[in-house]
Amino acid sequence: MYVLNGKWKLPIIIALSEGPLRFKELQRTLENITPKVLSKELKELEMHEFLQRTVHATTPVTVEYSLLPYSDSLQPAIDELSKWGMAHKQRVIARMKDKTV
Repeated sequence: MYVLNGKWKLPIIIALSEGPLRFKELQRTLENITPKVLSKELKELEMHEFLQRTVHATTPVTVEYSLLPYSDSLQPAIDELSKWGMAHKQRVIARMKDKTV
C-alpha cells in the first residue's frame, strides 16, 4: 500500500485513465491539489512505473502524462475499493435514517 499511499495517487491514476493530460489539466481535474503536491505524486507514480512523462518539443515545451500498461494491474483493486465505497455509503445512509426515525 505504500506505493499508493496518500490522498492523490488513485485520483491521479483515475484521471489519467481517460487519456493523457498536461500538468495544468490534471491540476484542474483534481480540485484543491497544490502544484507542489501534484509534482511530487507524479514523480512517485513515474518512479513506480504507473505513468510516463512525455516532453514534446514545442514552444513553449509541452509536458504530458499518461498511464503505462502496468497501471492496468490496479484495475481489480480500484473496482473492489469502489464497490466497498458504495456499500459503505449505503450503510451510513441507512444508519442515519434509523437515527432520525
